[in-house]
Amino acid sequence: MNSTLRVVQVSALALAVSVLAACSRPEPPQEPVRSVKVVTVGHEAAEFSAEFAGEVRARSESRLGFRVAGKLVSRQAEVGQRVRAGQVLAQLDGADYQLASQAAQAQIQAATTQRDLAAADFKRYTELRAQNFISGAELERREATLKAAQSTLDQAVAQGGVQTNQKGYTVLVADKPGVVLATEAEPGQVVSAGTPVVRLAYDGPRDVVVSVPEHKAPAFKVGMPAGVRLWASDALRTAQVREVAASADPVSRTFTVKLALQGDGAEVPLGSTAYVLMQAPAGSVAAGPGLIKLPTSALWQQGQGSAVWLFDPASQTVKAQSVVVNTADGNQAVIASGLKGGEQVVIAGVHVLSDGQKVTLYREKNEQKQPDTLSGNGVSATESVASIAAVAAPAKGQP
Repeated sequence: MNSTLRVVQVSALALAVSVLAACSRPEPPQEPVRSVKVVTVGHEAAEFSAEFAGEVRARSESRLGFRVAGKLVSRQAEVGQRVRAGQVLAQLDGADYQLASQAAQAQIQAATTQRDLAAADFKRYTELRAQNFISGAELERREATLKAAQSTLDQAVAQGGVQTNQKGYTVLVADKPGVVLATEAEPGQVVSAGTPVVRLAYDGPRDVVVSVPEHKAPAFKVGMPAGVRLWASDALRTAQVREVAASADPVSRTFTVKLALQGDGAEVPLGSTAYVLMQAPAGSVAAGPGLIKLPTSALWQQGQGSAVWLFDPASQTVKAQSVVVNTADGNQAVIASGLKGGEQVVIAGVHVLSDGQKVTLYREKNEQKQPDTLSGNGVSATESVASIAAVAAPAKGQP
């Protein structure tokens, strides 16, 4: 009887506890502790070296064209032809310019005749004025007529010179020795003044032209040394950065870099393929001891700048730290300031963290996780439940 009463009391107590638990307000769920990946930063010598394919070009190239318009009747220049200074490259139909030059010469003759007549009148009237046969005003009129005739002659001579030059401009000549790279007009074509007809590469120094991606362009500075190896030769030549484009190509989004071949590069064939090996000198932006690099995944936007999360092993929390990014090196960012080295920086999951948030270090799947415990004595949850049930239900035969 007593055992039955005790079982009823225990059941009533359990039912009361369940009712009270159901009526109480549930506690809000705790925010899960996130796992993060960290990396310890340090100073390293981020030496920059890369190889680019380029093309050998003449340092001075020109697209030559006529200074007057007309019909192209002949073109003596051909691609690959070597020309000398003063050699004829192409000719226009100069019939109209010849007629204009003849008309200008006729105007010169007419103006000369008028000037000579005015000069003879002025001489005769000067003698008459000396004998007081005419007035001074009449002599002044004759003098004005002579000056006007002289001005007309000067104008005709100048116009005749222009027409003569126009006739000469119908012949296109090479102003310097070089090699014809391309022809851009054919005989029979009507060209306007300034239309390119022949592209000429002048003799002299040679350049190697390469296209550099945007993230590599800041590393190139004028005066940097480089090595050049031609496709047709294994010999390594020295070169120096001569020019870096101020803006990217609108189509390829690359920057054009020109390197001057050292020594006598005139014997290098134009258009040859060349491989440029760039090595940034110590102390430059892209290569220099004391630089700190981080994966770009570690960066996040904070206001108008960039920041990273620092992991504190003692408190297992993260803290925001502002940084200044100098440049990029592939998928890594070069940090200019904000880190001293030795800090542990979060490199994954940075966009879901908050300042002071508690985190744990990420573990790989092959790492075994210890079983959860209720207390510090190492008793598992299953074992604890079994023990409680044994206490609540006494053995048979006990009161």
